[in-house]
Amino acid sequence: MSSNTFKNKIRRCLDHEIIERLELKPIKLLAGREIENPGEPINHLIFIEDGIGSMTNTFTDGFQVEVGMFGVESVMGASALIGTRRSLNRVYVQMAGHGFSCPVDIAIREFARFGRFHDLVLRSVQAQLIQASQSAGCNAHHNVEQRLARWLLLCADRSESPTLALTHEYLADMLGSNRSTVSVAAETLQRQGLIRYTRGKVVILDRPGLEKAACECYRVVRNHLASLIEVEQN
Repeated sequence: MSSNTFKNKIRRCLDHEIIERLELKPIKLLAGREIENPGEPINHLIFIEDGIGSMTNTFTDGFQVEVGMFGVESVMGASALIGTRRSLNRVYVQMAGHGFSCPVDIAIREFARFGRFHDLVLRSVQAQLIQASQSAGCNAHHNVEQRLARWLLLCADRSESPTLALTHEYLADMLGSNRSTVSVAAETLQRQGLIRYTRGKVVILDRPGLEKAACECYRVVRNHLASLIEVEQN
């Protein structure tokens, strides 16, 4: 099977020999599946082919906020390759799909070859850092309507669909806000004809309009992810 048939952008850039050494196995990613939990070992890397993963900071009172999102452009668990053997965050499947998993010890050996896999993983980690730092600034500076528009667009980019299965409560957790505030923001975007929001589902109706409503953080993250795989050729 040609690597071009795979949707995961990192996997598509790996030679057949590297794929063989990684011993990738197919994996179903059901919504809500826990991938990592704070303090627990990171046992596998996961290359998403379809679906979305979420990384959150969770506090002792149960409050959580999203600090990273995973899609076909990334690999979950990459922090284990640069020294983080026990996770610092909760990572779970946000929207169901499927992918391929790799035992972390095997991935560490491949990473230590300092070849193509090494370079692509570092680019993936860099992308996560940019997303996390941009989210921190965004949450402090932009209003909830702008943040909601940004987050919906990033989800749509990764799912390649304008229809997103999302609840009020889930949106509130992702934006680090309360449910009523997010509901008001969603109603505002709906009145503007940008989205249709029903129980458990959001449909983007006017993408250009939603992009105008979003803060600049969406374009910063989108443009960086678009150039993620541009590895210089020797």
